[in-house]
Amino acid sequence: MKEKLEELRQRALSELATREGKEALNEWRVQFLGKKGELTAILRGMGQLSPEERPVIGQFVNEVRSQLEEAFAEKENLVKKEERERKLREQAVDVTLPGRKLPFGHEHPLMRTIREMEDIFIGLGFEIAEGPVVELDYYNFEALNLPKNHPARDMQDTFYVTDEILLRTHTSPVQVRTMEKKKGDVPLRIVCPGRVFRRDDDDATHSHEFTQLEGLVVDRNIRMSDLKGILLAFAKQMFGQDREIRLRPSYFPFTEPSAEVDLSCGSCGGSGCRVCKHTGWIEILGAGMVHPRVLEMAGYDPEIYRGFAFGMGIERIAMMKYGVDDIRQFYVNDVRFIHQFKTWS
Repeated sequence: MKEKLEELRQRALSELATREGKEALNEWRVQFLGKKGELTAILRGMGQLSPEERPVIGQFVNEVRSQLEEAFAEKENLVKKEERERKLREQAVDVTLPGRKLPFGHEHPLMRTIREMEDIFIGLGFEIAEGPVVELDYYNFEALNLPKNHPARDMQDTFYVTDEILLRTHTSPVQVRTMEKKKGDVPLRIVCPGRVFRRDDDDATHSHEFTQLEGLVVDRNIRMSDLKGILLAFAKQMFGQDREIRLRPSYFPFTEPSAEVDLSCGSCGGSGCRVCKHTGWIEILGAGMVHPRVLEMAGYDPEIYRGFAFGMGIERIAMMKYGVDDIRQFYVNDVRFIHQFKTWS
């Protein structure tokens, strides 16, 4: 039996030297050291030995097993080291190469316009106010001097959820909610940017969803000239110091008197061209003095307090500032269109 063990040891060590890779090593371990391996098979013959031979052969078996296990462990470590080195070679990174520049994003032109408008009005002493997009009919219409069945409601074709809940058609409800919250405190100076919804046909200048920025000032001794001064300051900061504005009489249910506000054309300097339809002026917003009924419903005494309000479409401001001729470009997310604004300051 000793000769068999010696022959097994020499053969196992010889084969181990030729094995490469984890799978080949595992096969060798199963063949020689496994429960059904060759060494175990030889040990089954121990019962045929005499009592005097068993301790001697048993000690020799332990020596052979220990030698084979040590040789296997060394070979396994060597294979693992070679595998690690191979992966390092294959996955090597040249750290001296210049890095790849990642493209930086930038603000959407509408968001950039909103931020610029907010900054201008904050500089003029206004605060930013926000409110719900899904609104009550009361705040969207009734509190703004537009009771049920008022014909002026037809001016704003509305998405209704129920008879009393709708998608707001303007951000004016935020003004009413803020006045109610302030409970007669003055001065009140807010601008309300946000999304609004109307059942308009989608074309180059209209969209069923768009954004507005509305402003409100309430205080003692507020005059129409204050409104014009604020809007003139906004126009000059937004479009250039050479711009002028004019007010034309108009009608809005929640202001009296009301006015349409025009901006002098930047393309022709006011002399008349195709852009301004040869008038020298471009309409940009609506405004007026807050109707006494609106003040009263919000908790302000119209005999003591007066105010002015204005509202403008942010898309229209962005279209004029950046020379965009189709409102739908702001919403189709065409990267070619949006990328143009990366270089605008």
